Amino acid sequence: MLIVAALGGNALLRRGEPPETWRQIANIRVAARALAEIAREHALVVTHGNGPQVGLLALQSGDPLDMLSAETEGMIGYMIETALRNELPGRDIAGLLTQIAVDPDDPAFATPDKPIGPVYSEAEAKRLAGERRWSIAADGDGFRRVVPSPRPLRVLEIETIRLLVHSGVLVICAGGGGIPVVAGETGWRGIEAVIDKDRASALLATELGADALLMLTDVNAVYADWEGVKARPFGAVSADELRKYEFAPGSMGPKVEAAIEFAEATGCMAGIGGLQDAAAILRGEAGTRIAGSLS
Repeated sequence: MLIVAALGGNALLRRGEPPETWRQIANIRVAARALAEIAREHALVVTHGNGPQVGLLALQSGDPLDMLSAETEGMIGYMIETALRNELPGRDIAGLLTQIAVDPDDPAFATPDKPIGPVYSEAEAKRLAGERRWSIAADGDGFRRVVPSPRPLRVLEIETIRLLVHSGVLVICAGGGGIPVVAGETGWRGIEAVIDKDRASALLATELGADALLMLTDVNAVYADWEGVKARPFGAVSADELRKYEFAPGSMGPKVEAAIEFAEATGCMAGIGGLQDAAAILRGEAGTRIAGSLS
């Protein structure tokens, strides 16, 4: 089978951890062990988040977000590739910078909602928003910068990725949701945005004809009434059932939407759950599994 596995930001930096390189490398080694268990039996394409990293770089640099997305995709892809190569000696592995087309008139540009960078106190967030003309929003007990997150429309390198997969290569691509680009009169150009990694992964998995999409995070499943007194995890569940519930727009909401889109478009399974449970989710033994049904 062909599996697309999307690593959440926790694969590099867990909430509250300082962004030291050694911590990111240690966390990626854990992720690589979980992914290697799948890769030994299946073809695998890996995507990853970049929210903490792109936000931190934005604090240090005046470069636009598309450039920072490319920079973090290369950096994180390199660390994942190295860790997987050590877990899977002899396996062909390639990291690929990936451009993804978006609509310059997407309504997301008027309503930024994608959190990036570190968590701030309310006072610090308001100070930075004023100084840097950022949009900010609540995130848990703190506040984070939010940026436009347009819907991904097309993976420009899809044929290259398909060729690599068919040649037996484990591919790392579409990191951080890919590099957002738009078509103009003189060709393609980058645009100031960050594409949601889960939506990009669902698009990639659909275009590749993947047999399953796994969205791996630091939560073991999708929960109804998350953090409430009646919190309960979903196991095997239909798309129609999930649509009855509301999920946090900055975290679980995009994962659920992406899972439903992939499952309904392909008739295949989309799983959401803990990184350490990756293989178990694929076997139907853990996490939340949204089964597709093509009619």
